[in-house]
Amino acid sequence: MDGLVCDRCGETLLLDSDVRYRVKIEVFAAYDPLEISKNDLQQNIEGKMEKLIRQMEKMDPEELQDQVHRSFEYDLCPDCQRDFLRDPLGKNLGRIIKEDEGT
Repeated sequence: MDGLVCDRCGETLLLDSDVRYRVKIEVFAAYDPLEISKNDLQQNIEGKMEKLIRQMEKMDPEELQDQVHRSFEYDLCPDCQRDFLRDPLGKNLGRIIKEDEGT
């Protein structure tokens, strides 16, 4: 992502085109509001926290971060920006590949 080429197709940006687009993607854990019951308050919270910490110590830091938050930024040329806006999740990618292969 050096800002000089389209991160999707590799086209040179700002030389071949007057404009470039920035795509920012943020992925984070979405937690619903907690409802705390009397039973929850009576549980051994410290024990659960210690257990969770022991589990986390065995995990890869990247994996832990991915479970909480990750962000990405990409530069796109105008053609790739249009494609991205039409299908931001790439749902039609498989269909497009099959059409290109002639199947």
